[in-house]
Amino acid sequence: MGFVTKVNVLYLTYDGLTDPLGQSQVLPYLAGLSKLGYSFTVLSFEKKERFQKEGDQIRKIAGEAGINWVPLSFTAKPPVLSKIYDRNRMWRTALSLHKKQGFSLIHCRSYVSAEVGLRMKKKFGVKMLFDMRGFWADEKIDSGQWKLSNPLYKQIYLHYKKKEKEFLLQSDGIVSLTQAAKTYLLQQPAYRHLSIDVIPCCADLEHFNYERVGEEEKAAVRASLHIPTEAKVISYVGSFGGWYMAEEMFTFVKLLQAQRPEYCFLFLTKDDPALVKLEAEKVGIDTARMSVLYINRKQLPSYISISTCSLFFIRNTFSKTASSPTKHAELMGMGVPVICNTIGDTGNIISETKTGMLVDQFEERTLQAAIDALPQIEAISKAHIRSCGKQLFDLKEGVQKYFKIYQAILG
Repeated sequence: MGFVTKVNVLYLTYDGLTDPLGQSQVLPYLAGLSKLGYSFTVLSFEKKERFQKEGDQIRKIAGEAGINWVPLSFTAKPPVLSKIYDRNRMWRTALSLHKKQGFSLIHCRSYVSAEVGLRMKKKFGVKMLFDMRGFWADEKIDSGQWKLSNPLYKQIYLHYKKKEKEFLLQSDGIVSLTQAAKTYLLQQPAYRHLSIDVIPCCADLEHFNYERVGEEEKAAVRASLHIPTEAKVISYVGSFGGWYMAEEMFTFVKLLQAQRPEYCFLFLTKDDPALVKLEAEKVGIDTARMSVLYINRKQLPSYISISTCSLFFIRNTFSKTASSPTKHAELMGMGVPVICNTIGDTGNIISETKTGMLVDQFEERTLQAAIDALPQIEAISKAHIRSCGKQLFDLKEGVQKYFKIYQAILG
């Protein structure tokens, strides 16, 4: 592990540090890199409710890591204009910070940040790292947020696709979340010469470690959820709706519970439990054998630890070629096998590591095949799953990869 003389880095993110992804996919990396000699200023955009609830705790964590946090308020409305307004605020604030601190590197998380980063590079000659985090403009189309039939959204999409090309060609470094996205980009004639590093969504595998959750702790979690000791638990961790195929997951659970009454369903989400249960009931799930609750990151390993198996189905569109589900890293750290579909690199990971089962069609026949395979899936050793997870998703390795990229960019 190397060290450098203190180098000032500006980290730009349109996500909030108080968002779950900010807490799992920004702060831990920067805390690790701070120990290696980098001095960070983070400029982020915070949602009001999250900032009020989590702001003090995040400020404490950032302060202990030596990170200077500059939170701005996220503007939600009106559509489009709010984003232009926020982007301009990001630019003005970054400009002011640079004049005071003189950054050597601007680390840009996704596209809105990269617009500001590229302007800074052109104006001041400062180095820029484009941390893609996925095909953002295409995600907006695939999710239905931007409809190409609307001339305004079509113009915005074309603007960002043009910008995407500039970011890729003019950045001093590029990070992709998946090998699948890197492969796609390098197949495009304009990008064949590019050097692209792959760093998936890693997890703190000291925190997500099944060995650190004792039997008494598991028993206490089961008791709090009224899940009998002998019951098996299939879990889901993450957001409800959107990219996540709730109806297909609920159909799987309905089929499972009809055949295997010993299974309970644990749904760990920040979303409204009443809404989740309502949608589950529509599909026919016995919600008496279903627990829906929000658990903070600190307690999450305790709750994941009672899982026999975990489930996630994500809509597989073009943009999702570049997605790396954080939950996969956390579950592997906890030694939990998964039943999921191919998204980004998950297909290759499951096939090569034998740590779960892929379901890429959602007919009753294929869901039934996964149910029939559950004894084999559940027999996969926790130690094997965790060992594979450490090779793929260990936060410490992710930090070292960023360290090497920073060194290569800065010389």
